Amino acid sequence: MTPVLAAALAGLGFGLSLIVAIGAQNAYVLRQGLRKEHVFVIVAICALSDAALIAVGVAGLGAIIQQLEWLLLLIEVIGGVFLCTYGVMAAKRAWKPEVLNTDTGGKAVSLKVAAGTALALTYLNPHVYLDTVLLLGSVAGTYEANRWWFAAGAILGSIIWFSTLGFGARLLDPVFKKPSAWRVLDAIIAVVMFTLGMSLLISFVQHLLG
Repeated sequence: MTPVLAAALAGLGFGLSLIVAIGAQNAYVLRQGLRKEHVFVIVAICALSDAALIAVGVAGLGAIIQQLEWLLLLIEVIGGVFLCTYGVMAAKRAWKPEVLNTDTGGKAVSLKVAAGTALALTYLNPHVYLDTVLLLGSVAGTYEANRWWFAAGAILGSIIWFSTLGFGARLLDPVFKKPSAWRVLDAIIAVVMFTLGMSLLISFVQHLLG
């Protein structure tokens, strides 16, 4: 596997691991998909917002990390520990899974209201800045010259996820109402997080020994 492909696949897996979780944004996208209301706009807002935030994180943090070796080492060890911890949390969710509430009741909403809600659920969520800008941008920086391929993989993951959630809502709703489905997803997330976390910690040790 080439370094470029490895970086892109790592970004894809990491990006999906961050967004595939029970939350208000995913519930809203699925709900609008089930109601067939402004689905394209909602999906576009969520996916493009992720792409913009990822680009900001990779461009800003990636450039800084490239110039400060001590910061790279710090991010490798802190990021590794954080990702492994995130993996533990995902594993716990897999052990005791929940379900996604997709109540489709209520009146139809206008395009303006639907778009505004999607933007609010995206940009007023503090976790999006921690996960997408800070964490993903930092991890991408460790891929150095291939960091934009990592970002491309993460952006692709976001597009795939939100498109599947919105346009495949009627097929996915019965699945996501089953705890077993989230158990499988969280188990996969746990594996991805552990793998990425350990790779950062191994890279940290290699830098120290090198």
